[in-house]
Amino acid sequence: MLAATAFAVIRTRSLFATVMLSGVFSFLSALLFVTLDAVDVAFTEAAVGAGISTVLMLGTLSLTARFETPSPRSSFIPFIVVCLTGAALIYGTLDMPNFGSVDAPAQIHVGPDYLVRIPDEVGVPNAVTAILASYRGYDTLGETAVVFAAGIGVMLLISGLRRRRRDDDPSEPEHDRKEQV
Repeated sequence: MLAATAFAVIRTRSLFATVMLSGVFSFLSALLFVTLDAVDVAFTEAAVGAGISTVLMLGTLSLTARFETPSPRSSFIPFIVVCLTGAALIYGTLDMPNFGSVDAPAQIHVGPDYLVRIPDEVGVPNAVTAILASYRGYDTLGETAVVFAAGIGVMLLISGLRRRRRDDDPSEPEHDRKEQV
């Protein structure tokens, strides 16, 4: 379903449909994370990917056209760049340990170290919560700040559009415009 949704996002020309399909893609990704027992990541994906990002893109969409304008250039070079980047990323994963491997570095070094230190340093019984809230607190704060800044930017863009539409409205008498300012 993820692949079909991604293909639909690529093929559609309606920007509204693209935004909605991107939200569906994020929701399907959240469901995949739930099946992998990564409920914290699934919650974040659902809240940020399917929720906030979709709302921000819809707000931005109110400032643009409804349909994508076709590019006069050929899309062959970007396709080659994407294929080369994908091949480089796949090549970079070839020496990774198998999924769930017991002898992976995260299982030998990092994981046991966190599990030993968490009760003394953090005092939270859930290891995932302790890692996200304490050890990765600045990272989580940074992600929240980025989403907040994007929301403020969209609100400023929308308020500027409303002001511009109000200023361009010829049906409103001149003296009423001066009183509103």
